Amino acid sequence: MGDTKLTVGLVYGGKSGEHEVSLQTAFAVMNAFDYAKYEIIPFYISKQGLWKVGAALEAPFGTIEELKLGGEAGDMSMALNAVFSGLTGGDQLIDVMFPLLHGTNGEDGTIQGLFEMANIPYIGAGVLASSAGMDKVVMKKLFGEAGLDQCEYCYFNISAWKRKKHELIISLEDKLGYPVFVKPANLGSSVGISKAVDKESLIKAVEVAFRYDTKVIIEEFVDAREVEVSVLGNEEPEASVPGEIVSSGEYYDYAAKYTDGKSQMLIPAPVDPEVADRLRESAIQAFRAIEGSGITRADFFLRKSDGKILINEVNTMPGFTPYSMYPLLWRETGISYQALLDRMIELALERYHFKQGLKYDNE
Repeated sequence: MGDTKLTVGLVYGGKSGEHEVSLQTAFAVMNAFDYAKYEIIPFYISKQGLWKVGAALEAPFGTIEELKLGGEAGDMSMALNAVFSGLTGGDQLIDVMFPLLHGTNGEDGTIQGLFEMANIPYIGAGVLASSAGMDKVVMKKLFGEAGLDQCEYCYFNISAWKRKKHELIISLEDKLGYPVFVKPANLGSSVGISKAVDKESLIKAVEVAFRYDTKVIIEEFVDAREVEVSVLGNEEPEASVPGEIVSSGEYYDYAAKYTDGKSQMLIPAPVDPEVADRLRESAIQAFRAIEGSGITRADFFLRKSDGKILINEVNTMPGFTPYSMYPLLWRETGISYQALLDRMIELALERYHFKQGLKYDNE
């Protein structure tokens, strides 16, 4: 291996419901890297949570199935020993880790905390931003604190629901009316989301959401266009042109996102320049509200009745195949997929080196 090459550890797969999406992303990323600049070490996590460490790659992958091969399956400690074995003595084996895990244990701050503990640079949002970006309730509170407009919502945990279901129903009917969207608070990719149109369907929707999380959020229905903006950077983030999703379904659910292929992406979004500017400003505001770093996609509603911009959510590990909204928005803004990968690595190293200069004692 040449001295000038950076070694990137690519972590993908995982125990979450988005395992297959993560494989598609890893496949796309591995095939887009410039192998004259980088050497890739693949870390595949099976659906059962076993880690497999592959040999260093110096050329793109052939098929998605090959991504699952790796080395011997082992537990996490074995895999991490392979990554971090050089940290106490010799050279560090990996220059930067690239978590391509969606959902639980991937973009919720857990694996980011692992990299922090091992003192190794990693791409994307830090622990706090990842956790806040995964918990829809905490996220909305931070947006509110930052002065961003958003739709009305209620939330409660499972014990409150069991204790005072009747009171909760009356209070949210009073605050939100019908229809409403019921969601697990901590879950990516629209799994477990239902639309409720009356008390009966509301109770059913809440029971479904509680299969996936112990906290549920209920949001008012907004008749709106769905617009997204990509954000890139650390201390001085930049925003892409906005893109609009014209969904095939009643709302942009998991099938519309990943499987049915009927949703259209309009890039750039057909909005007035002044609206586009406000969307970009709001995306950066949302990124700062969660203390983001690296990359984030901000999702907005443009309310049809009055054109008001409402923040819906941010996604700190957005879909990242070449056909995903995040890289497509940057392509339209003037940054290619390969250049985006380079920039994300630069940002990871920049943040790491900045943090290395901080003191952790009183000396």
